This record gives sequence, C-alpha cells and structure tokens, in this order.
Amino acid sequence: MNAKHPLEPIPVTLVTEPIHLVPLDADTALLRLPANSGHGHADGEQCIACAMRTDVRALLFDLLEGAKQGLRPGFKRVVVDASAVADKGQVIAALTGKLPAQALRDHTVARLFYLAGAA
Repeated sequence: MNAKHPLEPIPVTLVTEPIHLVPLDADTALLRLPANSGHGHADGEQCIACAMRTDVRALLFDLLEGAKQGLRPGFKRVVVDASAVADKGQVIAALTGKLPAQALRDHTVARLFYLAGAA
C-alpha cells in the first residue's frame, strides 16, 4: 500500500516528547508541528497563520494529496512530532475525531488515518 492508493487506514504515531523521536524508514512520513509562528506574537497566542501551520488534519490531508499528485513519495505510516506544541490534547482530539470537522478534508483524514499510538 502507498498513499497514492490507500487500501486501509494509515497509522499515525504522535510524538509528544523529543526523546521519543526515532529514525524513520522510507515508508514513513514525518510532520513537525511548530511551537510558534515566528512572526511577532508570543507563543501560545492564536492567529489564522499559526492555526494553519498546526492543524494536523489539514497537514495530513496535504501530505496525502502531495503523494497522490506525485509531488512527494508515497508512505505507509506517519509520525507527527508535536513535542513543541503547548496543547498536545488538541492534536490528540483532532486525530481521534473529538474536534468537529471543519471541512471535507477532515472527513477524508478521519477515514484514511488513525492514531496508532503516542509517545
């Protein structure tokens, strides 16, 4: 299976502490969620630009679409590095369907990805 033609849901491992990062293989995609925007406001404050950069469902959807379009290699697993994110509960809620879907992409992600574990 690859991301161009997923036959079964793709496991997502959430890393919440940098010491739990492991070497990745060729079948694993990595998403890193940033701590802040770097564009002039304090960490933890929300703005539209920051919300996009830390929306794990949007990032997973973009990863999938990039593989479908041949813009990035296919993958069988995803590791999400959320070690810099202040509210890791929001990331977990997004990956487990506890946040309301905001767009069609959220339903696609819910159908094609699942939280396999957190470290």
